[in-house]
Amino acid sequence: MLANIAIGSNIGDPAANVRAATGHLSRLGKLVVSSSLYATKPWGVVDQPDFCNAVVQIDCDLPAHDLLSGLQAIEKEMGRQETYRWGPRLIDLDLLTYGSLVFNDDLLQLPHPHMNERAFVLVPLAEIDRRFETVRDLLPEADLQAVALMDNQPVGPA
Repeated sequence: MLANIAIGSNIGDPAANVRAATGHLSRLGKLVVSSSLYATKPWGVVDQPDFCNAVVQIDCDLPAHDLLSGLQAIEKEMGRQETYRWGPRLIDLDLLTYGSLVFNDDLLQLPHPHMNERAFVLVPLAEIDRRFETVRDLLPEADLQAVALMDNQPVGPA
């Protein structure tokens, strides 16, 4: 099943962190496509460094909860430490969609409940998944201006 995963970082070398996380995702599935890197303004808590964001799509056979656990294990392995909601982070991996699965429990909600509100997710997601091109166009111009192309090379090998 195809999973879209958002990757973000704003501590240390954010671009290197995003690229490293992309490499780790091969343990969970086969990388199908990856977006470019984007420099983005913080969302939620704005008094922190800008983020580097990307979205990748992997082909994965794991159950959704196991995929989520795998993403959390990669975050921990890379050194992510909990701070506060929407605070700075070394790495953040969010499961956005998993095929056409619609799901909601205490651990996981699919599709991701806030992805349609976040330009830093929708811009790179629309780059790799045409289903989200029109959703991206619904964002306010100010939100879109907070997302700037950093590197137009895919974040990982295809």
